[in-house]
Amino acid sequence: MPVGLSRIPVVAGLALALMMVPVGGAVAEPKPTLTQARKKLAKLNEQADQVVEKYNQASEKWKRAKKKYRELNGELTRRGERVTGLREELVSLAVSTYQTGPVTGWENMIAQPDPSALLSGMAAADQMAASRARALDAFNEATRELRAGREAAKKVLAETDEIRDELAEEKAKADKMVKAQTKLLRELGAFRTGNPDSAGIQYSGSASGNARAALQFAFAQVGKPYQYGGTGPGGWDCSGLVQASWRSGGVSIPRTTWEQWSWGASRKVSLDALQPGDLIFSEGLGHVSMYAGDGKIVHAPQTGDVVKVVPMSAYGRRLVGAVRP
Repeated sequence: MPVGLSRIPVVAGLALALMMVPVGGAVAEPKPTLTQARKKLAKLNEQADQVVEKYNQASEKWKRAKKKYRELNGELTRRGERVTGLREELVSLAVSTYQTGPVTGWENMIAQPDPSALLSGMAAADQMAASRARALDAFNEATRELRAGREAAKKVLAETDEIRDELAEEKAKADKMVKAQTKLLRELGAFRTGNPDSAGIQYSGSASGNARAALQFAFAQVGKPYQYGGTGPGGWDCSGLVQASWRSGGVSIPRTTWEQWSWGASRKVSLDALQPGDLIFSEGLGHVSMYAGDGKIVHAPQTGDVVKVVPMSAYGRRLVGAVRP
């Protein structure tokens, strides 16, 4: 058989193989298994805790900076009004001096035949001069304070703008993370939208006093969607939920998980000695829940889920400690 003919089967086989390769030469990646997808979601959720916490921290810094700037502006307004008032007082004194003549009418005083009247007039002149000096000093001091206040306000405004940029950057990261979580959850058929108007469930545990009030509030939020940065009433993130719950119990706690953990430095309790209402923190301080008693917690878990009551064993995060408000 000629050599050229012996190669035909080989060439045909090669052509067939090439036809089976997808256009572009890329081989489609196999769809991840359910187990792999869940592991990926767990990792995303853990990362999201940190991203959302940084966003919340930036948000709180932004709120504090805005408040400080508003307070400075209010003070500037008050100082401006004082400067205006002092300026009007100086103008009035200047007009009075012009009308009565230099040094409050010395010519008239000297012409007084009664020495006591002359002395009285001189005292009045001295008093008027002192009054003008005091008014001028007060005006100059108020003007200096106004200028200093304006400089301070400009500095705070610049800092506020920097924090605003930081907030926007952290929000972009959080938005990207939420998008990835949502996509994966929808692929798994596990995305829960929740109900912003949920009436929740009734708390019937053993807590009393402030803790009972806090848990009653938290249980009334069950079924509402998790929303990063959420402080209610239609959606919550983990730290926003526990802050609002304890506020309803008459206890003021900070907004973010990091701040809550730091605030509770002297109130830490062992995980073996939990009482209803205690705050439970995960490793990295990216998540916080509230102990409900009987081995259960109430919390706002993560994107695609709702506020719910679950066994501590289902927490799904490594725990570092607890705080008793």
